[in-house]
Amino acid sequence: MKSYRFSDCVLMSVSSSDCSNDMDLLCGEDSGVFSGESTVDFSSSEVDSWPDDSIACFIEDERHFVPGHDYLSRFQTQSLDASAREESVAWILKVQEYYNFQPLTAYLAVNYMDRFLYARRLPETSGWPMQLLAVACLSLAAKMEEILVPSLFDFQVAGVKYLFEAKTIKRMELLVLSVLDWRLRSVTPFDFLSFFAYKIDPSGTFLGFFISHATEIILSNIKEASFLEYWPSSIAAAAILCVANELPSLSSVVNPHESPETWCDGLSKEKIVRCYRLMKAMAIENNRLNTPKVIAKLRVSVRAASTLTRPSDESSFSSSSPCKRRKLSGYSWVGDEKSTSS
Repeated sequence: MKSYRFSDCVLMSVSSSDCSNDMDLLCGEDSGVFSGESTVDFSSSEVDSWPDDSIACFIEDERHFVPGHDYLSRFQTQSLDASAREESVAWILKVQEYYNFQPLTAYLAVNYMDRFLYARRLPETSGWPMQLLAVACLSLAAKMEEILVPSLFDFQVAGVKYLFEAKTIKRMELLVLSVLDWRLRSVTPFDFLSFFAYKIDPSGTFLGFFISHATEIILSNIKEASFLEYWPSSIAAAAILCVANELPSLSSVVNPHESPETWCDGLSKEKIVRCYRLMKAMAIENNRLNTPKVIAKLRVSVRAASTLTRPSDESSFSSSSPCKRRKLSGYSWVGDEKSTSS
């Protein structure tokens, strides 16, 4: 089993002065608990009371919470590994679903990871450093948004290739915090969804529908590096437009006189339209790729239905609690020491 010492990587060193004040972000690592279902309450009256200038402030500030303009080009020139990023984002989404985290938690984790990768170069563009970064970013995002947070060991689910000691993850968290200048309260597309949905549907009749489906669109595209070209406001507006234009039944409530760039000062029609077209293209591509898989799953289901017996050990395994400690065989242990104890 391959093991790494954390001190082997110079990148992972952080001075204690970087973490003198905000140690509350690193507390409760032994709780071993995770969040249950979380919901967000909102109403059309609340959205109607939002002044346009408060949303404009989000638009003005969002530039400070995204990677630099040349970040996407680094993937295109292969100085950064797009497949490694996609794999890390896919893992973050799996853990978000596993623990039923809020969509915002997953988005923030990816945001932290992208901002870090723009500012610092990992010793390897894939492998254990990238996984360690993903674990640390998701842990920080969960501490920002979730009421109950898993222990650092229990974050490492959903097909991880390496296991890290808690102190290793904590050091990576501190490095991420230092690189991001402790600015974790990022501006995200979710800050705009309710306001933009209300602009489309002033009656508020389908406000919840707009927000939930736009959220699905945003998360389904977060793995695609091409969306790094667009800022959160453009992504939110494009997602709302996708929901509105894909459902003819909403034509009676959609405001025909509202063009997206008029929703608030600072919006760019060109960027919104380009982002919208990219979302539509990705939806077509995903449908094309997923159709054979769906057919294959149906065939497997038919064959499975014809099986009259099932091994008892398989049934007992499927009913076991997901919170139990996982066996360490088959993983590479990554930590400060070569022991396998946390």
